[in-house]
Order: sequence, then structure tokens, then C-alpha cells
Amino acid sequence: MHSLDAGCGSGTATLALREALLSRGLSPGLMRGFDLTPKMLERFSGNLLAHEIEGVDLFQADILHLEELPDGWNNFDLIVSAAMLEYLPRERMVEALSGLRSLLKESGSLLLFITRQNWLMSLLVGKWWSAELYGAAELEQYFRLAGFTTVTFTKFPFPYKHLSLWGHIIEAK
Repeated sequence: MHSLDAGCGSGTATLALREALLSRGLSPGLMRGFDLTPKMLERFSGNLLAHEIEGVDLFQADILHLEELPDGWNNFDLIVSAAMLEYLPRERMVEALSGLRSLLKESGSLLLFITRQNWLMSLLVGKWWSAELYGAAELEQYFRLAGFTTVTFTKFPFPYKHLSLWGHIIEAK
């Protein structure tokens, strides 16, 4: 599997994906991640060194300038993005999703974790972190405008059901 963590931060999503694949006897393959913040990439690199993990390439990049990614950073089977797109201006969401779609294989999937619009998240994430919050219908519209034909919303599994109050899980193809 060829995967990308868009807005990888300190590597939580990449490391969780890697562990999930290994626990199922599958090879993680080449994993890549980009983030806008050099400090987060340093932290991720430190996590990789501390756990002696190889096969993860990192790059500093902006979601709105994906053309700056290195050559070969395309044709991904899976792109994961967690808690990053809500920090973009709302009017740039379709642009960002279109950019990510352009990096997928035709059969690839985008797995997005994003903050849900509700009163609690408005207080905690919207006000505190100045993030955009989204309803399911609005997100589905953005995905369709970005060229995705299949958009599926799922819930967090037990024992993480409480996280459904925080956000949406969306798989798009």
C-alpha cells in the first residue's frame, strides 16, 4: 500500500495506520506525510527514530500548494487527513479536496477525520482554535464538487464512540 498522511503533524494517523496494517499481517509499504509546520515534522521524525521505524518519508508542504510535493508523490492507494482541513478558510475546501483527489490512484480512497458542527465543538474547537466546523450535508457537497463520486460517512467504533461527538469520519473515492 502506498499511503499519504496529509497534514501529518506528529504522525499519530500514520503510526496508527502502520500499526493497524502490521497487526493484520499486512505490510505498510511506503508511507509518506506532509505538514506545513517544521516543528511538527521534527517531532514526527523524532518519533520515527525513537521507535526505529523506517519507510516513512516526510516533507514540508502546504495543502493549497500540492504541486510543491516531490516527484513521485502521487498515485496513492490511501490518503488520510486528520484534524487539518478545518483550519483552512471555508472557501478553499473544494480546492484542497480536489488537490488531494489528484494525488490518488483511480481506485484510491481519501479517509478524512474532521470536526463536526455542534454546540460543544463550536465552543471548544471553533472559538478556542478558530477552526471551521462542518455538517455532513455541506461536506458531502464539497466532496462532490471536488470530483469524488462515492462519499461515505461512518462512525467511530467501540470503544471510541464518544469521539463521534467530536467529528466526522468520511471515506471518499
